[in-house]
Amino acid sequence: MDAALTAVAYAFPWSRLVLEFKFAQNPGWARSMALLMRSAPWVEPALERADLVLPIPLSAQRLQERGFNQALLLARALAPDKTRGQVLLRVRNTAAQSSLPRSERLTNVQHAFAVDPAWQAEVEGKRVVLVDDVMTSGASLGAAAACLRQAGAVHVTSLVFARAERGA
Repeated sequence: MDAALTAVAYAFPWSRLVLEFKFAQNPGWARSMALLMRSAPWVEPALERADLVLPIPLSAQRLQERGFNQALLLARALAPDKTRGQVLLRVRNTAAQSSLPRSERLTNVQHAFAVDPAWQAEVEGKRVVLVDDVMTSGASLGAAAACLRQAGAVHVTSLVFARAERGA
């Protein structure tokens, strides 16, 4: 990852909002959260320079359980014309990162992401903003960024609504 941008700390009241958004079937929070994300320093320029805005994908199982991908909703609210939900794929179902100790998070998401071969040429030479709701250890975003770099992206910025303190 070339840069990591965030709007708020993953602490009260924001942590409660994230849980409501993600697990209590409240996808309507995406627009308000995106507005807060856009108001954070360096976010507007990163979005303007980006060629693509890509959400962290969910596994098919998690998508079915939740009914929506919160990262995709945030990405669409941030930059609808640049958002592509089909470029980055989750090719391996993984345990929820929040359920694992920090030491296991990196290995949990190894080889979990791939760029859809049909979109490979669209990633080469491009500046990408990778969107998710929360960054804890950064393992998922790091693995996805590495995958995008391997596919030829020249710059990858992660943008999250909330970031946990180091050690979380």
